[in-house]
Amino acid sequence: MTTVSLFVYGTLKRGQPNHEAFCRGYLGVEEAAVKGRLFALPAGYPALVVQEEDVLATGTADPLADAALQERAKHRELPEPRRSLVRGELYYFRDPGIRLPALDAFEGFRPGSESLYLRVLVPALTATGKVVPAWTYTVPGKPAGTPLPGGVWPP
Repeated sequence: MTTVSLFVYGTLKRGQPNHEAFCRGYLGVEEAAVKGRLFALPAGYPALVVQEEDVLATGTADPLADAALQERAKHRELPEPRRSLVRGELYYFRDPGIRLPALDAFEGFRPGSESLYLRVLVPALTATGKVVPAWTYTVPGKPAGTPLPGGVWPP
């Protein structure tokens, strides 16, 4: 069975407005963190910024290939995120061929084109101390928003 893990930090988290529409049917969920900076945008939702050197891969238009790439990354030694942590939830799904395209559309990620968000693979640190590769959505550059020094949204 092909699975995919996704780190969420904003409106897709449990109790937030887009959770039910996009995250129901998950196999599991746990608290996690990734290295990056979190911003509260004027539009009322957050944006994650990660450094290029922390990105393991960028998503493509082929969700099954992306899931396979993530599976291969599980067998590599990944750097543990230690500072500048953004806290959120790590979801596990069994339907990457359906789930990733739906999330990509919601997040405005269009592989090969200008996009609002990018889907990138990054190391995620779980609450149990395990480091796993997880897809997440980031914005390129520095967004026009307020930094959230605690790395948690809502602030």
